[in-house]
Amino acid sequence: MGVTRRVFLQAAVAATATGTAVLTQTAAAGSAFAASGPGDVVGKVTVGYQGWFACIGDGAPINAWWHWSANDATAPSPSNTGIVAWPDVSDYTHTYQTGYAALGNGRPATLFSSYDQQTVDTHFLWLQENGIDVAALQRFNPNGSEGPTRDDMAAKVRSSAEKYGRKFYIMYDVSDWTNMQSEIKTDWTSKMHAHTASSAYAVQNGKPVVCVWGFGFADNQRPFAADACLDVVNWFKSQGCYVIGGVPTWWRTGDRDSRAGFSDVYHAFDMLSPWMVGRIGNVSDADNFCNVATVPDLAECATYGIDYQPCVLPGAVTLRQRAHGDFMWRQFYNMVRAGVQSVYISMFDEFNEGNQIAKTAETQAQVPTNSGFLALDEDGTACSSDYYLRLTGDGGRMLKGQIALTATRPTQPVGGSTTPPPTGNLALHRSTSESSHTQSYGSGNATDGDANSYWESANNAFPQWLQVDLGAATPVKRLVLDLPPATAWATRTQTLSVQGSADGSSFTQLAASAGYTFDPATGNAATVTLPASVTTRYVRLNFTANTGWPAAQLSEVQVFAS
Repeated sequence: MGVTRRVFLQAAVAATATGTAVLTQTAAAGSAFAASGPGDVVGKVTVGYQGWFACIGDGAPINAWWHWSANDATAPSPSNTGIVAWPDVSDYTHTYQTGYAALGNGRPATLFSSYDQQTVDTHFLWLQENGIDVAALQRFNPNGSEGPTRDDMAAKVRSSAEKYGRKFYIMYDVSDWTNMQSEIKTDWTSKMHAHTASSAYAVQNGKPVVCVWGFGFADNQRPFAADACLDVVNWFKSQGCYVIGGVPTWWRTGDRDSRAGFSDVYHAFDMLSPWMVGRIGNVSDADNFCNVATVPDLAECATYGIDYQPCVLPGAVTLRQRAHGDFMWRQFYNMVRAGVQSVYISMFDEFNEGNQIAKTAETQAQVPTNSGFLALDEDGTACSSDYYLRLTGDGGRMLKGQIALTATRPTQPVGGSTTPPPTGNLALHRSTSESSHTQSYGSGNATDGDANSYWESANNAFPQWLQVDLGAATPVKRLVLDLPPATAWATRTQTLSVQGSADGSSFTQLAASAGYTFDPATGNAATVTLPASVTTRYVRLNFTANTGWPAAQLSEVQVFAS
């Protein structure tokens, strides 16, 4: 069984430098840098996706409570656990009974299996709903008992990424892989390379992306010599790959968690992604690390023409690090103002270490009564189970310049099932999807709060649609649709209908098709009032005509409960 990265990191020599000074002027004035132009990883947010949870009875070849239990032959329980946080399983159609007592709300304590396709579909739907771009599928040594299950997980991730319009790539973790140098090449050519044929496989600079995590770490799990590691990096590059290195925090200085003599290995990668879990635990740490690691790392990468993808982490629930989002948001803020162009989230589904952004128990009502686990409200502030997904989506929008740089979280931790429906524009900064778009005029422009940016569908190809995910089932009564206010936008009438859905797949009509006039003289806006107030999560606009241009166009869609 692959060992989680925390095993080494908890035992490592403390990496933080002395002092916790606020971000220096150098970082605050940093200019954006990337060696490569925007692609599937540069300019994007990537989440680390373990996909390594299984349950006896789920059909997985491993036939075990994989990563849920210390002894995976028996069901997880308080005395036999491999996790430190409890997932919110309300979105899964298949779950499996554990040995824990019932939840605080009386419901049975069940867990999901990553092997169920519906689980992976659910996870990639969450990525889509929150505008999260890419998943890096973790792949440990595939030649042991875990191999067949990991092979199947790659196929399941590919299917879900294709279904929900997300990107994915293979991220090899070389921990405890004795014959890594030869076997990683065989695995790529005989198995994993086939997935690069998928439209969902991440491509950067015209090359399929692959990541190798673990070269250069100063520990016994990854004892490989520098020449062996350099051979592997150069081999993947010779196969036409864009190669990311998951490297030690102190790769640049070659000390502390990094072996000496690995400079040539690090500089051979196309992108570097230094590990940060276990290095910071609060806002002051985040500020200090931006000064002593991120800013000089970025300068080093600029010198060598290497792309840079530092980690952002939500914080360990069990260590009470999260501060209802303040900790994670400070990292996003520091990264963006330092000029970072790409971010790696550690991790999506890491319930073993408590650093997951996947939906997590909100309160003790959703936690087994005999578990001792903390919920997301552990510091006294209510957090919806999807809050760290939403916060990641917000961070991605700030990274891409879709919202302004701000030290204040744009989305508060409340929402979901913990609070009444919000007021104001319910669609603001919410994730979107579309039937198509032309050039750079994607659907995200329709919820970014900027009236001058806009969505435009493919031309001469009606019908077209734009969809907004409100994040939770919410009362909806009125929509305000906008076009840019500039006088260059002449009066036009667009014909559209409105639909709603609870799950994003089965829709009902909320307002029949009608023509709506957009006139610059009156603000280029049109209001759609629904015949009755409805409760829905997804709002879809279906366009069939536009008298001013042969495409659907919107600068903003605003949704209101009254």
